[in-house]
Amino acid sequence: MTLVLGGGRSGKSRHAERLIEACPAPWTYIATAQAWDDEMRERIALHRERRSGDWITQDVPIALPQAVREAPGPVLVDCLTLWLTNVMLAEADLPAAASALTDACAAARGPLVLVGNEVGLGIVPDNALARRFRDEAGRLHQRLAAQSDRVVFMVAGLPMTVKPSSENPGNPS
Repeated sequence: MTLVLGGGRSGKSRHAERLIEACPAPWTYIATAQAWDDEMRERIALHRERRSGDWITQDVPIALPQAVREAPGPVLVDCLTLWLTNVMLAEADLPAAASALTDACAAARGPLVLVGNEVGLGIVPDNALARRFRDEAGRLHQRLAAQSDRVVFMVAGLPMTVKPSSENPGNPS
């Protein structure tokens, strides 16, 4: 399992796609975004257009643990923070959802790459909901990073290995 974190437009998704594409196809892309407006529909369309026909896309805004558990072969989840937003907006039990996700990741049937936005590098948000989101995202990323074989932090399209793979500690990807 690999966790790919970074800021907006840091190259997280493209890097994660390359990691999964190093495995034999077909690949499963579990997309958590919801198209609430035209701009988001365009973003989703651009992501889909750049992927080849070897990708099987599943739109999973909330039931991510189940989708990860059931997906065959190599899986990319993009993204954890959009999933967290969806879970929070649904007013679901966040600790239970996070536990279900970590359990599902441990039971994944093949290589798994998770993408998340690192939102904790800026100023403390000025409202309670934004602070809660930042804190929950940080907690979720910490849990998944501890469980991951490898953690990569993306900066300006460049992968920085934060936690090297135990199978190949010198692997820079």
